[in-house]
Amino acid sequence: MRLNTIPTPGQKRPGLDFSQLTVGLPGRISFLSPARLALITDAWFPQVNGVVHTLSMVNKHLSDMGYQILVIHPGLFQTFPLPGYKEIRLSLLPSRRLVKMLQAFQPDRIHIATEGTLGQAARRYCLKNDLRFTTAYHTKFPEYINIRTKLPLRAGYAMMRRFHAKAAGVMVATESLREELQRYGFDNLTLWNRGVDVKMFRPDHSVRLPYPEPVMVYVGRVAPEKNLEAFLKLDLPGTKVIVGDGPIRKRLMRQYPQAVFPGYKSGPELAAFYIGAQVMVFPSLTDTFGLVLLEANACGTPVAAFPVTGPRDIIRPGINGVVDWDLKKAIKQALLVDAASCRELALTYSWEVCAEKFSDALVSIHG
Repeated sequence: MRLNTIPTPGQKRPGLDFSQLTVGLPGRISFLSPARLALITDAWFPQVNGVVHTLSMVNKHLSDMGYQILVIHPGLFQTFPLPGYKEIRLSLLPSRRLVKMLQAFQPDRIHIATEGTLGQAARRYCLKNDLRFTTAYHTKFPEYINIRTKLPLRAGYAMMRRFHAKAAGVMVATESLREELQRYGFDNLTLWNRGVDVKMFRPDHSVRLPYPEPVMVYVGRVAPEKNLEAFLKLDLPGTKVIVGDGPIRKRLMRQYPQAVFPGYKSGPELAAFYIGAQVMVFPSLTDTFGLVLLEANACGTPVAAFPVTGPRDIIRPGINGVVDWDLKKAIKQALLVDAASCRELALTYSWEVCAEKFSDALVSIHG
């Protein structure tokens, strides 16, 4: 079973009592079970993004495989807002409490998912105690920082390379990301694909959106690094729909009043936007994967995107979408893609396989 590490409103933060931690049914584990995994992440609920969704789904399936899991996340600490992203909160001086939690839990596997204050503290603990650990490269922070502060990419990648350099393995989502990081001097890179819930996201011919067609939908954070204006400024018939929230949503609503901004959606409501759209548009140049691409495909909706890391690994031209440096051209051509072939490709991804690959990439803390 999973360890519930998310305090409800008014509930005290949990202490170091692990008595509620129980073992699920034994499953496919490549080492002696039950394995005790400490998963350290600066990205967790109530944040809404691909990293949180991926980790929560993997957490669920690893529990079913027999893992005992301790998720160490910002909700267990005092936090402060990340400058420029007030909805994202980082742990304030977490080292002492984090060390106590790890020592009480006694994990035999440690995975550091993110490079924030919790990730930094966990990395220091592992290096100090000569413990092996794995990391993952979820987010292109050098590009994000460059967009916001103009810090050179070379400097940003130097910081990221230093963080990941001591890991026994660095998990990456796509082959093109692995090649890109290798060019920046990263080592020990291992491929870890993502999954999609094909039961939640599936075609439904009864769903219609109340907007002039073709409906072109974007799903994700409404933030500068998502390059949304490359989509919004295009002169196209139909309706542009921006599903999600973020720091520039209000500005874009004022600047592009002809577009529809329904805000953040989840579950069946989110699926309805994918299903009712004729094309999913993904203008980001900085994502490492893009789970929303698979969710759209699972609903039978083709994707139009730039040919960058993430889309070019997932999109097979004419099969489940189109990539082109001319986004307007990509959108027009994607409208011609067959819905059935989109769904067929999405069915080749699953969270079960994603969790198994994650399990295979983990290492013993003592080798």
